[in-house]
Amino acid sequence: MAQALDLVAYETLEEQVEAMYRDGFAYLPDVLNADEVAALRAQMDALTPRPESYDKNMTAEEDGFINRHVNNAFNRHPHFLGFLDREAVVDIAEAIHGDDCHCLGMTAWMTGPGRPDQALHTDWLPLELPPDILADPRVRTPIFITTAHYYLDDLYEELGPTNFIPGSHLSGCKPDGATSWQGQEERSIMCKAGDVVIFRSEVWHRGTANTSDRTRFLLQVHYSMRMITQKYPPYMGRFKFDPAILEAANERQLRLMGDHKKSNYD
Repeated sequence: MAQALDLVAYETLEEQVEAMYRDGFAYLPDVLNADEVAALRAQMDALTPRPESYDKNMTAEEDGFINRHVNNAFNRHPHFLGFLDREAVVDIAEAIHGDDCHCLGMTAWMTGPGRPDQALHTDWLPLELPPDILADPRVRTPIFITTAHYYLDDLYEELGPTNFIPGSHLSGCKPDGATSWQGQEERSIMCKAGDVVIFRSEVWHRGTANTSDRTRFLLQVHYSMRMITQKYPPYMGRFKFDPAILEAANERQLRLMGDHKKSNYD
C-alpha cells in the first residue's frame, strides 16, 4: 500500500504556480461543495458514451468492470461549462499557459469495481532531457499541458486513488517500467470529494485498482497553451459544437473552447 501524498494547499496563485514547476502539481481543497459534487455526479451518470467520439463504455457483464469514459463533456450539457472556467482552477491554467490558453479536452470518467491497476505513465513528455540539465537552476522547461482532476468521492485505498511520484516531471523521461525516481516512491492522493489536483503532463502517475463495491467518479479538464491542438473527436470536421452550448457559454468559456482572436498561423 502506497503512503498518502502530502497535499499542501497554497494560498496564493504565485505559490500554486511555483508548486506546479517544483512538485509537478498543486492541490486545491473544497473547490466544490457537497451539493455541487452530487449534481456533477448525476450529470456524469446521465451521459451516454458515443463510439464515434472515442468514448469507452465497458460493462461489468462483458468486460468484468465498469469503465465509462466520455469525451467532450463540455459539449454534452450546459452544466459542464462551469468546469471550464472554475475559479482558482482556471486561474492556475491561465497563469501557466497564458490568458489565451484553451481547454484541450474534458472527460467524465467512471470506473467501477474490478478496474485493475494502471502502469505508471506520463500523459505526454514534450521534452526528453537528461535529469542533470533539468536540475540546473538556469533551466525551467515550460508547462505545455495541465490536467485538473475533480475528485467526486472521498478517496480511500480500495476505491482506487490516483498515485503520483512527486517531482518525477524532472526526470526527463517516461517511467518505462520504473516504480520510483531518485528514491521517491509513488504516493496515493487521499483527498475529499470536491477537491481538485491540477498537474503537468510529465508527472509519473497511475490509476490504481478499484477493489471496493463502488464506482469512482472523476472529471478531468485538460488545458494547454493555444499553440497545442485541442482534442475534440471525432476529427476531420465531424466534431460539431451544440448550438445550445454555445448560446449558454460566457465569453471566457467560449475562448476556452477555441473562440480565439487572430494570431500566429491563422
